Amino acid sequence: MNTALLVIDVQQGLCEGEHDAFESQQVIRRINQVADRARAAGALVVFIQHESNAGYLEFGTDSWQLARGLEVKATDLRIRKTSPDSFHRTELEQVLKDNGVTDLVVCGMHTEFCVDTTTRRALALGYPVILVEDAHTTEGNQYLSAPQVVQHHNTTLSNISSFGPRVRLVSTADFRIGA
Repeated sequence: MNTALLVIDVQQGLCEGEHDAFESQQVIRRINQVADRARAAGALVVFIQHESNAGYLEFGTDSWQLARGLEVKATDLRIRKTSPDSFHRTELEQVLKDNGVTDLVVCGMHTEFCVDTTTRRALALGYPVILVEDAHTTEGNQYLSAPQVVQHHNTTLSNISSFGPRVRLVSTADFRIGA
């Protein structure tokens, strides 16, 4: 299988309490559906976790852990990162090369930071991306609501053509590897 699913930053600190992302529990359910279909098709499933050196999302803390309700299998991989770019100073690119991955599926948190940055970097590295349009979320900000941020990034990312590879939007209901 030449596809990998990247599940970005679906962590406790982003799914509960003051930083609970918009519809985080619904998004977790959708990610579980996407991951089940990816595994069934033989795709590599990679959970990526953001971490800081101290405080919020500090490695090993409860807020750093993968979110409750997220279904992780023994065959899934985990990668730790310290920037919005899942490729920056991580082994992600090498893991993808070692596994013959040529196509990526992206979902997770936060839309305008880690999902956006990782998707753009993937395009720059030559990977076509399926962005699961209803399986990424954020908190929103003082100017845009979370649904507005998600819609904006769905539209923006799927219209980038300068890298060569493109982003294709697919809903959870319509997601299939090879479709």
